[in-house]
Amino acid sequence: MKRPTCTSLTYTPYDGSARPFTIGLMPLDIARWIEPDDDLERYIKEKTRLADDCFDAVFVAEDGTEAAQQEALDILLAHLADQHPGMLQPDASNLPPLFKAGSLIQDDLVLMRRKADGWHLVAAHVAFPSSWSLREKFGRPMHEIHADVPGFGEGTRNATLITRIFDSLQIAQPVERLNWSVNATADLFLPVSKHRRTPYAEAFTLEERFVRVERQTLRKLPVSGDILFTIRIYIDPIAVIARHPQAQKLASSFADQLEALDDQQTAYKGLSLQRTELVRKLRAVCSADI
Repeated sequence: MKRPTCTSLTYTPYDGSARPFTIGLMPLDIARWIEPDDDLERYIKEKTRLADDCFDAVFVAEDGTEAAQQEALDILLAHLADQHPGMLQPDASNLPPLFKAGSLIQDDLVLMRRKADGWHLVAAHVAFPSSWSLREKFGRPMHEIHADVPGFGEGTRNATLITRIFDSLQIAQPVERLNWSVNATADLFLPVSKHRRTPYAEAFTLEERFVRVERQTLRKLPVSGDILFTIRIYIDPIAVIARHPQAQKLASSFADQLEALDDQQTAYKGLSLQRTELVRKLRAVCSADI
């Protein structure tokens, strides 16, 4: 599924405001929890197509999560009624409540539940994974979900911090963070790890490489105590940076972040064969030599 070329960027975490491979949580104004935009219809249509074609790949749920799913749906509907009146309402089908909730918005939804060995992924409607499989992560604790992320596996400081953050998250204070990756496709549905894909061609233009930004929010549900994790995907050709009012600053910061990645981090992002050329092209944007 291709995204039309845009001339603006909604979020730019590669501008120096956030560092890769850090937790980087920030307080979230609840009024900004869900941010529908002009692309809403396209995202909803793609979610519908994926649900029709491969429902089990985009929705999972443990038994006993039904009440928490309904709680999440009710909270979402109340928020949309308050902040975005006129948006779609869920159908009257017997589909799971969390699936209905995810079908209304551009964001994917994940329910995390505290168990003896940590916070587990117990239910989710994830139509737009960023190089991971929902079925592979289902039922697992956070330290296992993040096992292949450099610096976030079991026993690391970041894994311990995430557990503490989840444990202490306050109902009245949701949080958000941003993350970025680079891909050779604008497809929203990317269920295959970068490590399992055919390597990208080394020769490319910035129109052929896409920056994929994840806006993630965490909100504690007041009744169940579960955490509702939202993931919103934004995709733009990297070439769009050249048309941004702060093009040189963005390109320079992006190049700096790429150069600062160590070999393990670069490999995780699937950029081992492309980082040098990508940095060169971004530096060219900085000098307006494009």
